[in-house]
Amino acid sequence: MQHYVDRIVRDSKLPYYYQLYVILRHKIRRGEWQPGDMIPPESELVERYGVSRVTARQALEALANEGLIERHRGKGTFVAYPTIEQALTRIISFTEDMRQRGAVPSTRVLSASLVPAPEDIAGKLGIDPGDELVRLERLRLADGEPMTVEESYLVHQFCPGLLELDYRSGSLRELLEVRYDLRWVRAKQVIRAINAPRALAAILSVKPNAALLFIERVSFNQQDIPGEYLRLYHRGDRYSLYNELRG
Repeated sequence: MQHYVDRIVRDSKLPYYYQLYVILRHKIRRGEWQPGDMIPPESELVERYGVSRVTARQALEALANEGLIERHRGKGTFVAYPTIEQALTRIISFTEDMRQRGAVPSTRVLSASLVPAPEDIAGKLGIDPGDELVRLERLRLADGEPMTVEESYLVHQFCPGLLELDYRSGSLRELLEVRYDLRWVRAKQVIRAINAPRALAAILSVKPNAALLFIERVSFNQQDIPGEYLRLYHRGDRYSLYNELRG
């Protein structure tokens, strides 16, 4: 195992910027610098490690490209909070996902009502326009931090009286399964990047026009009937999606 050295090795074949990048990356990975901590400015790195300002800037850019630091103009450079990776191979609720990661999930209901199905959503759900839907808009939080806004449209005939139940304190998916024997066994979804509108940015505690991962999903029940149309707005700085591909 390579021994960690907190200095620039002058006779090394590795470029100075890369050596400095490795040193700073190690401090982050081993927890010496925690998420949210401010790291030393370029001038301090220059003095401490005996490198040029260009070298220090290159090392910081490498860390930023890896998503390990965030640079805020006029404030400084900070250790980034780790992103939450979500696999694209199975349907998993936000509550279940956060519990598996050791985070405390919570929900803030933004709105809840019965609405007539708009024509576009009705087409996706295979129902007639005007049929009754349960519309739930919820802010999902992990350890108190806003992560995702979920806008759900559920076919009301599959879950009558849902709004009268306690869907705030736990997993909506678990409630649907226990109360209505309604399980989502497959889904179709489209993912794209969008910029956060001002109102949505305020809810998610990000800047207007910040990057969001936007997902449109139609979920199918045990009878392979579509029962939910879902819009997800994930914070782009806290979420990444991954999938394993085979050739």
